[in-house]
Amino acid sequence: MTGDKDHNTPSRRLILVLNAGSSSIKFAVFDRDLSEVLSGMAEGIGGASLLKIGSNTVETPFIDHRSALSAILKSLPKHGIELSALRAAGHRVVHGGRKLTAPVRVTPEVRAEIASCTPLAPLHNPHNLAAIDTLAELTPELPQFASFDTSFHASNPDVATRYAIPKMIETKGIRRYGFHGLSYSSLVRRLPEISGEKLPSRLLAFHLGNGASLCAIKNGQSVATTMGYSPLDGLTMGTRSGGIDANAVLRLVEDNGLERTKAILNHESGLLGLSGGKSDMRNLMVDPSADSAFAIEHFCYWSLRHAGSLIAAMEGLDAIAFTGGIGENAVGVRARILRGLEWIGARMDVDANHARKARLHAASSKVHIWMVPAEEERMIAIDAATLLEAA
Repeated sequence: MTGDKDHNTPSRRLILVLNAGSSSIKFAVFDRDLSEVLSGMAEGIGGASLLKIGSNTVETPFIDHRSALSAILKSLPKHGIELSALRAAGHRVVHGGRKLTAPVRVTPEVRAEIASCTPLAPLHNPHNLAAIDTLAELTPELPQFASFDTSFHASNPDVATRYAIPKMIETKGIRRYGFHGLSYSSLVRRLPEISGEKLPSRLLAFHLGNGASLCAIKNGQSVATTMGYSPLDGLTMGTRSGGIDANAVLRLVEDNGLERTKAILNHESGLLGLSGGKSDMRNLMVDPSADSAFAIEHFCYWSLRHAGSLIAAMEGLDAIAFTGGIGENAVGVRARILRGLEWIGARMDVDANHARKARLHAASSKVHIWMVPAEEERMIAIDAATLLEAA
């Protein structure tokens, strides 16, 4: 087997990042200076599938994740990237449980621990593992690393993560974990570069996209977040309900059965359920219907409700940061949320917001407000490069 030292030679300068979902594999390739040189995705795995690389899209059948990843690897040389130039691969793994709380090199023991977390993320971890296993088969000498969406929140205090349930049940893993950790970790790294200032002591971060959450970041560490045991909790999302009373869930199970209830709460609720068919914020914002307007207001209202809770967890607020597809691009949503935070001293610069500038706060604002582009794939590449250098 080729050692790590060989993978750090000039000929091996690229890092491949993989993000495997239920029916897709997103990928990006980063150079030695961690600049993205190519990205794409295989989507529709198991159905009408496509391979998108750069500006090219090809219809091609993928029966499973292995065939999709194999096609991605075979296509890389056509875009100027030889497999021999790869020095590492980094994976997004949704759930690391209690033990995997930092980026790690994938070993048989780490792989087994990721597999043991499958009951905690049955819709995600199996696909993350499929990418790891397939890459190990196709390029066995390539070092692989895993970064976890849950690990950023490992710093939450027990009082924030423990549900008020019997201890015997809690020991089976029923607790708050939090997600979007790679996004928040990237935000913590990028904000000082964007602002030219040190990281604010008490930072309220909005990761707003089809999946959405908030995080209270105190002195660079997560102290509270809106998602819990799963990514279903917290804010109104594209197709997920967000927070809902447990007895309401039990009633839905009584009326519809377990599997149907899972589908309702995860895939038919949120903005989609409220608007009667639209889950994309861009479509909602151009639709004049009352249902679409209500869906947007619901999203903003619950973002504000949770924001108040997280500000309390930090005992104050110094800065706000928006990231994610909605957070970066939905001018009206940002404006509505910031109007709702004027009580804490937040004052938005209207022109800066419309111009989608990085600095969004007015000179009179007591709270700094920033827009930070999401760079989850780059964060995974940074994690892998850091571990490689430390080896």
